[in-house]
Amino acid sequence: MDNFKSGFIAVAGRTNVGKSTILNALVGQKLSIVSDKPQTTRNIIRMIRTTESSQMIFLDAPGFHKPRTRLGEYMDEAALSSLNDVDLILFVVEEDIAIGPGDRHILQTLEGSSAPVILVINKIDKGPRENVLKKIELYKDYEFIREIVPVSANKNINLDTLIEVIEKYLPLGPRYFPEDMVTDRAERFTVSELIREKMLICLKEEVPHGTAVSIEKMTQRGNIYDIEAVIYCEKKSHKGIIIGRGGEMLKRIATLARRDLEYLLDMKVNLNVWVKLREDWTDNLSDLKNLGYSGENEE
Repeated sequence: MDNFKSGFIAVAGRTNVGKSTILNALVGQKLSIVSDKPQTTRNIIRMIRTTESSQMIFLDAPGFHKPRTRLGEYMDEAALSSLNDVDLILFVVEEDIAIGPGDRHILQTLEGSSAPVILVINKIDKGPRENVLKKIELYKDYEFIREIVPVSANKNINLDTLIEVIEKYLPLGPRYFPEDMVTDRAERFTVSELIREKMLICLKEEVPHGTAVSIEKMTQRGNIYDIEAVIYCEKKSHKGIIIGRGGEMLKRIATLARRDLEYLLDMKVNLNVWVKLREDWTDNLSDLKNLGYSGENEE
């Protein structure tokens, strides 16, 4: 089509502002894990929305934060690298009124970008309308922000408008991916992320942030998927917490994960999960590489 539009769209923002929730809603499928804990997203995940008139390739990257480990450094580098060579940038903030130091740091980074920047104010259902109006006023002084779109990803408010604005700024271009493709990540990656999401939901405080999931085996026999996964943790005390008394916590994590996996894979799943100790893996370059956190954020 001569008027077909396509492009790569970076999604920037602090941790826990709802970037992944917005993208899951725009793509129409849960591809990026979601939790109420910060630093949920660790890798760049490409999510694709294709229509008759356009193809949008979103880059869901880790949120900007102050790194404290080498894993944190990897995540921060991933967030920065996602802003390179893109056609459009969505800067996601929450509806709270103030512009904090984290947002100001991101604004300074975005100011020098050659790509158009759209400000997306998420979670507008959480507070009064006046908060959103005041937030819009605060950002009007940043001339490089082309448009401001208030949304609520959880309530599906104004997402159609966001899609229209995104398409407006996309250049003419080809279909980079087949129209039925929604992510370029391998199935194993999505499976490991879903298991990690359940740990974020079930476990408290710092425990899930010191864990990683490795898929050791994933085979299909008839209409059944046999999946074997290992949860690595960096502290001996965390291993006991993940397993729980009598194995109850690990069973809960696996049960929740299996339900989502059966929906995702559209077949019965036989899931076995083990917990292993790998001390201080978040600060070990070799461990980070083995667990998929190295190089250019690829699998």
